[in-house]
Amino acid sequence: MTRWNLSIADRTDRLVRVFLARTGLKKGDLSAFVEAACRGEVLRRTVTEIQEQNADLSAEDAMKLANEALAAVRATPA
Repeated sequence: MTRWNLSIADRTDRLVRVFLARTGLKKGDLSAFVEAACRGEVLRRTVTEIQEQNADLSAEDAMKLANEALAAVRATPA
């Protein structure tokens, strides 16, 4: 496990802590909340990047590539 030291704006800190309290989460759940938010943001940015890289593909070509990738993954032993 890695520890981060972060500087967060007071307004954001209050917003997150009020949200956590309102949803029944405890102070210790802040780390899990931040980790989930980071993972979500990385996924969102990755999807956006891939969409931009493939903007010139037709729907048919994109589906063909997706099907080929899926077949390759399924063919690989776990």
